[in-house]
Amino acid sequence: MKWTGITVNTTNEAVEAVSNILMEAGASGTSIDNAADFMALRPEFPGELLDKQQIPHVASGALVTAYYPETVEIEDLLPKIKRQVSQLTNFGINANPGAVTLKPVAETDWATAWKQYYHPVRVSRYLTVVPSWEKYRPQQVDEKLITLDPGMAFGTGTHPTTALMLAALEITLRGGETVLDVGTGSGVLSIGAKLLGAHKVFAYDVDQVAVDAAISNLALNPVARDVEVSVNNLLTGVTQTADVIVANILAEIIVPLIPQAWPRLPIGGHFLVSGIIEDKHELIEKQLQAEGFKIEQILQQGEWYGIIARKPAEDE
Repeated sequence: MKWTGITVNTTNEAVEAVSNILMEAGASGTSIDNAADFMALRPEFPGELLDKQQIPHVASGALVTAYYPETVEIEDLLPKIKRQVSQLTNFGINANPGAVTLKPVAETDWATAWKQYYHPVRVSRYLTVVPSWEKYRPQQVDEKLITLDPGMAFGTGTHPTTALMLAALEITLRGGETVLDVGTGSGVLSIGAKLLGAHKVFAYDVDQVAVDAAISNLALNPVARDVEVSVNNLLTGVTQTADVIVANILAEIIVPLIPQAWPRLPIGGHFLVSGIIEDKHELIEKQLQAEGFKIEQILQQGEWYGIIARKPAEDE
């Protein structure tokens, strides 16, 4: 079968939004060449055995490529895709330059193109993300492995916002907690939570493609096979309470999630959020405080922020 690749030259911030646009347009999968993923290959961690400079990568921003079979009318899709990418600015997402290009792709190329950017990466003190096709042994006794196969619809699990939330889970979890993972995507945070001692994890995503990907990744990690995953719009209609709620989603989507999270947490419960670009973190802090949350810690990696908030007692 003949395939066509549609590539969008965009920003790190817009990768997930652009990927979603391309998948909704009928793509069979996407590959992501993200400068942020390359920068996440930090040599100071033990186990970084690869030569970073040998890995193909873009110097800045990101290239998101979607793959369409010959049965899809590409020429009909292009105007819609270009329009949707340009309209991301209406949602506060900088997608520039947003250039959209076409290229015929051999089937053998698109099936493996994304793998060249994916290697074992130590993303936090205890957690290392490992692609399912790589052989890797922990370099330290307390190192825990998250095995992921992003298929071709998700990133590598090493984006700064993901790393921030995995670090926040390390700081917060003590063992035995119930966790809600909102906007689970690949399922990486659910897996991380289980590896860090969470007793029960419930994961939600509005996208069935994400839910299917999460289920596949959970199956690769025996400790996380009991995570319950379902399609849901944030926490709408969810009655399950939890000790910790974690969400790695865009700031604009965190805003309506904040009042949903409050009643589902006990006094002392934690709300962990990321996906917050630099010029949005003050907005999220104010929204959290207005709801009644106490901000315990702000984490930062480059232009991205993560926040650890707690539901305080009335007398605090």
